[in-house]
Amino acid sequence: MISAQFNAKEVENKWYEYWMKNNYFTSKPDHRTPYTIVIPPPNVTGVLHMGHMLNNTIQDVLIRRARLKGFNACWVPGTDHASIATEAKVVAKLKSEGINKNDLTREEFLKHAWDWTTKYGGTILEQLKQLGCSCDWSRTKFTMDDDMSASVIHSFVDLYNKGLIYRGYRMVNWDPEAKTTLSDEEVIFEERQGKLYFLNYKIEGSEDFLTVATTRPETIFGDTAICINPNDERFIHLKGKKAIVPICGRVIPIIEDEYVDIEFGTGCLKVTPAHDMNDKTLGEKHNLEIIDIFNEDASLNSFGLHYLGKDRFVVRDEIALELEKIGALAKTEIHLNKVGTSERTKAVIEPRLSDQWFLSMEELVKPAIKAVLETEEVKLYPSRFNNTYKHWLENIRDWNISRQLWWGQQIPAYYYGDGKEDFVVAENIEEALVLAKIKTNNQQLTTTNLKQDADALDTWFSSWLWPMAVFGGILNPENEDFKYYYPTNDLVTGPDILFFWVARMIIAGYEYAGEKPFTNVYLTGLVRDKQRRKMSKSLGNSPEPLELIEKFGADGVRVGLLLSASAGNDIMFDEELCNQGKAFSNKIWNAFKLIKGWEVSDTIPQPESSKVAIEWYEAKLQETLLNLENDFEKYRLSEALMGSYKLVWDDFCSWFLEMIKPGYQQPIDVKTFEAAIDFLESNLKILNPFMPFLTEEIWHLIADRTPQEALIISVYPEIKSFNATLISDFNTIIEVISGIRTVRKDKNIAFKDAIDLKILNNDALTTKYDSVVRKLGNIALLEYVIDKVVDALSYRVNANEYFIPISGSIDKDAEILKLNEELHYYKGFLRSVQNKLSNEKFVNGAPEKVLDMERKKEADTVGKIATIEQSLAGLK
Repeated sequence: MISAQFNAKEVENKWYEYWMKNNYFTSKPDHRTPYTIVIPPPNVTGVLHMGHMLNNTIQDVLIRRARLKGFNACWVPGTDHASIATEAKVVAKLKSEGINKNDLTREEFLKHAWDWTTKYGGTILEQLKQLGCSCDWSRTKFTMDDDMSASVIHSFVDLYNKGLIYRGYRMVNWDPEAKTTLSDEEVIFEERQGKLYFLNYKIEGSEDFLTVATTRPETIFGDTAICINPNDERFIHLKGKKAIVPICGRVIPIIEDEYVDIEFGTGCLKVTPAHDMNDKTLGEKHNLEIIDIFNEDASLNSFGLHYLGKDRFVVRDEIALELEKIGALAKTEIHLNKVGTSERTKAVIEPRLSDQWFLSMEELVKPAIKAVLETEEVKLYPSRFNNTYKHWLENIRDWNISRQLWWGQQIPAYYYGDGKEDFVVAENIEEALVLAKIKTNNQQLTTTNLKQDADALDTWFSSWLWPMAVFGGILNPENEDFKYYYPTNDLVTGPDILFFWVARMIIAGYEYAGEKPFTNVYLTGLVRDKQRRKMSKSLGNSPEPLELIEKFGADGVRVGLLLSASAGNDIMFDEELCNQGKAFSNKIWNAFKLIKGWEVSDTIPQPESSKVAIEWYEAKLQETLLNLENDFEKYRLSEALMGSYKLVWDDFCSWFLEMIKPGYQQPIDVKTFEAAIDFLESNLKILNPFMPFLTEEIWHLIADRTPQEALIISVYPEIKSFNATLISDFNTIIEVISGIRTVRKDKNIAFKDAIDLKILNNDALTTKYDSVVRKLGNIALLEYVIDKVVDALSYRVNANEYFIPISGSIDKDAEILKLNEELHYYKGFLRSVQNKLSNEKFVNGAPEKVLDMERKKEADTVGKIATIEQSLAGLK
């Protein structure tokens, strides 16, 4: 029995279990051509959000279509350990239990972190199953799996031995909330309104003072010089003198450097080498003292005197009051400033001097630049992101790869002494001991004499190996999986991690495999709400994905997302799109029920209208397949879905089924029925990548199928040559039939009442479709004439004129009166539109979209007037 309504929930559970049971998602190397995608690994403890829904729906569409087209489709799932985010959650959990991270050993903390990951990890992968994602779950990877971590450590050691990884004392981006460094790319600059403080510094040995402008008065405790431009005549009297820092009373030199902009601020610059990159450069040049005034949480240390232990922003307000009280604050001004913030924690970044590990990028980046911008071995979709890619990679800086965290791969550097250079780098402590004995010439060393670096590696330093490491390509590049599946085919991700992840994977691919990691990168847009706001829990505008699936079905949600998801463009998400997807599911279901409900006869002949319908739909199907191939090649998935949608809703349901539908309580001939089933099956194959659950359900209701005959592994329709003239001719016939329907509607002529149609065939349109016109228009007599027909309603399609005799069923005088009223209205409307378009001021000032709209109004109205005048001529 076929249920009256499509039950998405029941169907989804049934078929996903069936697919899993029959291992359709599982891939192993064989004779077929591989098609491979690696999932952008979400945070291990994350949950599904709208961005994940979009990204993974696109990947599933690509992988399911490849499977249908005969490729050995392999979609590798997995999760990322997300060191900063996960460690922050674990620290917060421990804090809620009264446990301080600093009171734990590394091993104790990691046990808590693993417990957290085990408890909450993997939820998102289970949620992806509800969306219908056909990943090879047997290949699921986690970036902290033993083999994945071993790959990361191997890579670090290899790059160190090549001289590309080094340890340096540099100014880094410090996240005081996460208490770790960040790479430049993890810093987001925001424009914020603050204050500019004008501070007075006394000149030593006099009552004079100089004024300095700063946005950060709390950093005066770290000042070690005042700098002036040697060419600034205003400060000639200050050369060689010293100034006194307010509050702390430190005497500092007044130095000269052309770096100071004479036009900016007061022309005097306070120099704080420990807390500003430019000041550090000045400090090194002039051999200045470096005074670090902050603790790792950005509270002030003992150099902050009576502000010891207070947060930097609290001190900023309090010190302003103290400076004002002692007469050292000249004035304040409102000031817009670009402030660096942490991408993860949103904390304001603090420049900080620290010993860190860096990866030299100058040489590594060259093959990645060439691959995208020169040879196009790797293509970005849309290509406009090539410019962003070019800018980042041509201005790349060395990558700070160390993080002051415990959750992640621990840096494999082992110290055997107290000096900065007293270390060796090895994949394990046993190998490190061998190297340390050689380096020190001390054979008495033991592993107890070695201490591993406490820092962890940047999470991106593990995920940049993802396409290789998931197939064991770092540790064993000659293994079967790696040689078969790598390089992968497509990567689907967001442009926000084009540099963080995509570019770095390309760099790693050429460094370790000597070739690209993937061929195509499909960059999705951000999912926004109808008001174009980014979706977030704080705004309350982000729907729960699983609730959407519950409400609209997985297929409905997939369709709703993809209908508006053109590559690289943000998506204005509206739940109505999912409702549209659900309505499409119901349309397909009802079409299937209609066909299955027909009585089939093998004795009646095939009507001419059905023959024509079959010939036309075959051509339409082939045209759509050709367009789909083009859309998929260009990663226009939204257009591909819309093309499939129109084929099924408009061409199949609205036209083909209407053309072949038998009369009330009449059977359908077997030849037409079989053609309808064949077309339905082709439609299901086309729709299956987009709507896997509904299509699989209908596929098995059409006929009993074995597991080897399931839709998921069937064969995609083959593209064949087709007669394009059939399609263009039928488009004309659609207009003809629409004209008949319009007359029936306007004149309240019921469809059951047959009418006559006379055609003045001026452009020699083929009579091939007359049987279709008769059937869909319920035409009693269809006749070709050589002159216009009087006492008839008429309309025009191209050069042909169509006449429907009124034969007393319509009040002729009333009809003429009505048409004249309409003609008067439209002529007045046309004048108003044309007056606008002839107004030079309006044309020059109006946006192009408004002008286009007015021109369309003009053209439509001219057409309506012509139609009305035709009808009037036929009635006179």
